[in-house]
Amino acid sequence: MEERKYGRGVFLATVAAGVSSLAWGRSAWSHVSSALGGAEAFVPLVPGGGWRIYTVADHMPVFDPETWQLRVGGLVQEPLTLDYGALRALPRTNQVRTFHCVTGWTVQDVHWSGVHLTDLFDRVKPLPEAGAVQFVSAEVPYVDYLSLRQASLADVMLAYEMNGKPLPQEHGAPIRLVIPEMYGYKNVKWVSEIRLVRQPEDGYWEQLGYDRDAWVGRSNGYSS
Repeated sequence: MEERKYGRGVFLATVAAGVSSLAWGRSAWSHVSSALGGAEAFVPLVPGGGWRIYTVADHMPVFDPETWQLRVGGLVQEPLTLDYGALRALPRTNQVRTFHCVTGWTVQDVHWSGVHLTDLFDRVKPLPEAGAVQFVSAEVPYVDYLSLRQASLADVMLAYEMNGKPLPQEHGAPIRLVIPEMYGYKNVKWVSEIRLVRQPEDGYWEQLGYDRDAWVGRSNGYSS
């Protein structure tokens, strides 16, 4: 699949097309524009499927199955490091859900396969003072948070397959967070580290004005 990167002008036009379809479009668009500021954002155009791929860095992380590792630590009794094979050996879960972007577009019936976060938590044993989960992306400086309760919902998972195939690079290979009830900016791609912490903080987009809790239909994506 060819990836063609376009600069900020095309990104703004792409986002505007989605935002314009929403009742809160004008307000949301002003937030998107101010959040981007002078930074470059890229949109690799993916043929078909309805997806629009946004990145905050000038290149996508590259996955090497021979060297990749996932670290799970922080406020836990038993920190854990998994290679790709060990991750895929964990109990597998499958689900079909609609993906919602805060800019107004959706993709229906996405087939995800991966690991429930609760299965990881059972292994590392969170300490009593742990109240939230930090997700660190290999796409520096992307980071985001969920409360421990949110991360333990039944359909929250780390996905390593999409539509029956290994997760593509542009969708976060080798693993991404999937939270069907929240908008896409909470679904962290290229996850490289998970840390149990005391409480949620503002992630990458939340520091630029987005809601911390991005529930679909109950949040317009912005805190003001």
